[in-house]
Amino acid sequence: QVQLVESGGGLVQSGGSLRLSCAASGFSLDDVPIGWFRQAPGMGREGVACIRGRDGSTYYADAVKGRFTISRDKNMVYLEMNNLEPEDTAVYYCARPPGPWQNVCTAVAEGRGAANFAYWGQGTQVTVSS
Repeated sequence: QVQLVESGGGLVQSGGSLRLSCAASGFSLDDVPIGWFRQAPGMGREGVACIRGRDGSTYYADAVKGRFTISRDKNMVYLEMNNLEPEDTAVYYCARPPGPWQNVCTAVAEGRGAANFAYWGQGTQVTVSS
């Protein structure tokens, strides 16, 4: 049974940092990509970062490039977020595609691609105050 559970969200001041965690179970992270998405109130689900299963290549949306880092270790995927801005305020989700679709990360790097992902965590709220 595929399961994804996010944690690590919270309230932080502008310029601060947070590390989000995504605990994966029921499958191996070596087989499938994992994407991080975010959704602000009234907005669609935006691609943020992605890590491929096969080779660990990482992909980032322009809005977070240079500030966010995605990584993985055993059954965990992390999103290190630095220099946070109020515009980063959203619910953050980790997700995986239905199968070993390695190319889904390309769309995530374009800030989209949610339709390619079938399994989602419950989300964790990140709030950045100015």
